[in-house]
Amino acid sequence: MRLDQAYSGNVFICSSDDYENSKAVIYGMPMDFTVSFRPGSRFGPARIREVSIGLEEYSPYLDKDITDMTYFDAGDLLLPFGNPARSLDIIGEFVGKLLADDKFPIGLGGEHLVSWPIFQEVFKKYPDLAIIHFDAHADLRESYEGEPLSHSTPLRKAAGLIGGKNIYQFGIRSGSREEFQYARENINFHPFEVLEPLKKVLPELAGRPVYVTIDIDVLDPSAAPGTGTAEAGGITSKELLAAVHAIAGSDVNVVGCDLVEVAPAYDPTEQTQIVAAKVIREMLLGFVK
Repeated sequence: MRLDQAYSGNVFICSSDDYENSKAVIYGMPMDFTVSFRPGSRFGPARIREVSIGLEEYSPYLDKDITDMTYFDAGDLLLPFGNPARSLDIIGEFVGKLLADDKFPIGLGGEHLVSWPIFQEVFKKYPDLAIIHFDAHADLRESYEGEPLSHSTPLRKAAGLIGGKNIYQFGIRSGSREEFQYARENINFHPFEVLEPLKKVLPELAGRPVYVTIDIDVLDPSAAPGTGTAEAGGITSKELLAAVHAIAGSDVNVVGCDLVEVAPAYDPTEQTQIVAAKVIREMLLGFVK
């Protein structure tokens, strides 16, 4: 079975065709219409799936194997090129259906604006929602060059929806003066660092529904050059995996996740999409209960 709005191209390793009995659903959001520097992240979801074939099914970190679970890959959503507003509507409608069917959504981007309709749909189901955000950029602008639909705005929009104190940001090292001031005053803001501040805040999120959104550029460009707006001074892939495992081993109730901004054309070594695929595997095994 394939869902109406999606196109079934290649699929993530070991995914099932059994939608009804799948706990989790992977889906791609091939949109990069509002990027402020280098485009190309619309090709990220497909390439992440393609390189996933190189992964082992077993995670030695979690002592779990993806062959022991059932999850579905719906392919990439069919988004109208150049129409961000309608594309966001399609994403929201799709995720709303997944949540209505009690599926765990795992989104592949695409630019970070694609997370905005997901936040809205998850918040409808979980009104006490918190968001954990890993990124190089604050994404707290109200608009970019006069455009409110921009990949630099989704977390500001989320703050207006769920309240800034329900957002936890880690690894931020780039943004405007205004964004940093807003973050310090309104967000649970942990710039530059990821793992240690994350470990400190996880106990206060115990029992709460949490959505995890990862921009691959939280990694240093030496680990992940294949992204549209690379930013020096980031973390290692080892630390990002450790952060995912810290969340998985905590008492928070993860209700969905995404990984965005992989732009394969800028990394001929394929390391960016390879680490993205591994992070997806670890989120599948660690977050889906």
